[in-house]
Amino acid sequence: MRLHTRDVSQDVRELGGLLGDVLSRLGSEEAFESVETLRTESIDYRRGETDSRDAVRGEISGLSPELSGHVARSFATYFELINLAEERQRVRAIREGTQEGTLDDSLRATAETLAEEDADPETVQRVLADVAVVPTFTAHPTEARRKTVKAKLRSVASLLSELDERRLTDREQAKLERQLESEVTGLWETRQVRKRRPDVTDEARNVLWYLENVLFDIVGEVYDELDRTVGEEFDTDVPELFSFRSWAGSDRDGNPYVTPEITAETLANQREVVLERYRDELKRLSGVLSQDGDRARTSNEFKSSLESDRERFPAIAERATDRYPDEPYRQKLALMRVRIDRVGDVRPGGYADAEELLTDVTVIADSLRENGGEAVVETEVDPLLRQVETFDFSLASLDLRDHQENHTTAIAEALARKGFDYDSMNEEERVELLTDAILQDEPIISLDPEGLSETAGRVLTLFSETANWQKEYGQTAIDTYCISMTEEASHVLEVLFLADQAGIVDLPGYSGLDVVPLLETEYALSGARRIIGTLFENEAYAAALEARGGSQEIMLGYSDSNKENGFLAANWSLYKNQKRLAEIAEEYDVTLRLFHGRGGSISRGGGPMNEALLALPRETVSGQVKFTEQGEAIAEKYANPAIAERNVEQMLDAQIRARYDAIDEGSESLPEEWTETMDVAADTARDAYRDLLESEGFVSYFEQTTPIQVIEDLNLGSRPASRSGERTVEDLRAIPWVFSWTQSRCILPGWYALAAGLDSVIEDGKMDTLKEMYEEWPFFRTTLDNATLALARTDLEISAEYATLAEDDLREEFFPRLEAEHERCVELVTEITGRDELLEREWLQNSLERRNPYVDPLNLLQVNLLRQTHLTETERRALRLTVTGVAAGMKNTG
Repeated sequence: MRLHTRDVSQDVRELGGLLGDVLSRLGSEEAFESVETLRTESIDYRRGETDSRDAVRGEISGLSPELSGHVARSFATYFELINLAEERQRVRAIREGTQEGTLDDSLRATAETLAEEDADPETVQRVLADVAVVPTFTAHPTEARRKTVKAKLRSVASLLSELDERRLTDREQAKLERQLESEVTGLWETRQVRKRRPDVTDEARNVLWYLENVLFDIVGEVYDELDRTVGEEFDTDVPELFSFRSWAGSDRDGNPYVTPEITAETLANQREVVLERYRDELKRLSGVLSQDGDRARTSNEFKSSLESDRERFPAIAERATDRYPDEPYRQKLALMRVRIDRVGDVRPGGYADAEELLTDVTVIADSLRENGGEAVVETEVDPLLRQVETFDFSLASLDLRDHQENHTTAIAEALARKGFDYDSMNEEERVELLTDAILQDEPIISLDPEGLSETAGRVLTLFSETANWQKEYGQTAIDTYCISMTEEASHVLEVLFLADQAGIVDLPGYSGLDVVPLLETEYALSGARRIIGTLFENEAYAAALEARGGSQEIMLGYSDSNKENGFLAANWSLYKNQKRLAEIAEEYDVTLRLFHGRGGSISRGGGPMNEALLALPRETVSGQVKFTEQGEAIAEKYANPAIAERNVEQMLDAQIRARYDAIDEGSESLPEEWTETMDVAADTARDAYRDLLESEGFVSYFEQTTPIQVIEDLNLGSRPASRSGERTVEDLRAIPWVFSWTQSRCILPGWYALAAGLDSVIEDGKMDTLKEMYEEWPFFRTTLDNATLALARTDLEISAEYATLAEDDLREEFFPRLEAEHERCVELVTEITGRDELLEREWLQNSLERRNPYVDPLNLLQVNLLRQTHLTETERRALRLTVTGVAAGMKNTG
């Protein structure tokens, strides 16, 4: 059966043609001709039909400021459209693979794998009970597109879907094609670059859109597939396996604009949205459950529940009976909608929490099942049950986050009012003071911010407000606190102390907060036992752990670890320290939940999520796993429902299989030769990476040969690009650091010093060992495969154009080093992996071949504009457009 009427080539060709028509009509014929010249000359060069890019450079150097803007906008818009064409191709592959039963990493494949392993139902039930997959959406400033632009692109995507999947008459097809032309025209006329920096509320609403419009709807589909595959294969119930969390509107680290008022607004907006979705679902069910009470029986539990609601709302119940005579399910649903309307309301009778709503929906489902309505339950009621289990009344629980220095400052100032000199205390003294204070019945400090510094006042106010939010929205709406740059046990106890003083924690017995240390520096990671062991042995913290069910969440920072140590050393350090954390947790009988602070780029922990989950050290796979989803990666994974569902399925498949392996096979035992090889390679790689960063003039080279200054001025997100405004690699946030190198097509953070590290062990005759490690060790294989992606996306011929922007001595010092390391990386990776080419993924190779000739002109135009010392406002707009265009073309920012 043919499922589609088009292919990616047709989509690319027709979208490109539409854009060309719009450019010619609304731009100018001169602009159209310039774009065509740049396009064809770049393609010819890539195909080897011309020997140089001189024609491209010549065309760019002759562009007027206005034409530069048209050219930049044309290529940027082209990539936005081509990204949609490739998204549509992904949907085709998913649908066809589902139809043919050939999808890897699907839930059907999960069931088949477990069956092949002869897994028994009891073990599978244990695995499912353990699994908890928690994507956590952040508002980190890596999304280069405006929300308006994204909305228009979704309209184009919807039209492509209709053209591809529906059987159309000629008239219907012509109508859709006219609509497509209209949308492309509107996209061209819409401003691509924001005039203002988005505020925190904008970012929270952006995350909210994906939760409300995509994820809420796919949850039922995912669980239905789980029930029909794993559930049926092993005759077992499928519990709640995944949920969603968010940092948008609650992440204070380095963002002074995330105020308590913003967090309160975010909580209110999320509850309003999820309650409205429940209202819609109950109304939908009312249209379905029209059973006549005289013909269809209901259970005794249902009758009792309906009677309770009638007693709760007698007047409303009478109206419901008049409107739905002898239709008991509709009467019940009408009264349930009233209870939804009164959640958080001064009027009585509203649901106290989502559990009460879940109970009502379950009563309806059980009653239908008892009376022959199994099919109705599976198709109509079960999806709502799963939605309530997943989204509660909060839609996505919020994580609070702040820098440890701010907590120390707040406590020092608050204690100073009581005569304590916290600043002068050493670590041991601080731990002792905090522990004693937490275990006291009465608070010892006031959370009143009056008379304190702005930083201290903000911290104390936050804890006071968190106590109020938990009372208003429920504890689970905001029950996690992440501490950036945790380096001592006192940094964790400080948060527990502040929560205790606010009444969020009352030990022993109650803790309304998971306190999560974020380990991101080498000092913190290598000191994991010092930090975590001290906490687990601490009387106050042990009581808090027990109150939270004996589970400890620890976050690992991929971004700053990479920026500090380089790609290979950071990956190895994170791997080793995950194993170390698992050993500590097992020693103290604590359940470990790792929180992976991953970004979209390879250097920040990106790459295929299912492969990453399967490559984790087996002893760390408790079943619970949490990870960040950021910036453009959110749009790529969750904007399209089919792709979002596939993404969630892949994560569940990986985690279920990983947890089964952990139970079935136990801890991972690695050959000593492998770990010694990695130790040597990582140490050498770290030294080589630090040598580059600490070389005199390197920061200047970076500043001169990347568009970092343009990126800092772009209105990408509400958070500042650097922590203090200094121009140092240490101070610069990881996102603009990676974004800048990606723009110049030298994705250094994803591979630099890898070759230096590998060569250090190859010199000792370890090439065969490296090949064996790649074949048999998921961690090493995934590490090299991810580096391969960064190497393949790097184009040093284009990077050489950016290098011409540097002073001669800096260019001669640094570019040959980067070039030589890249060339050696490619040689080693292909030899170790046994490939003839870097990429073995045909779809990615095709994508790069399709994109490169169109990214090249944008890069060269960007270089030309960066070279100029004085730009007109029109040229500055064009320069910003080149940044967003290259980001779209590379499908990556930071």
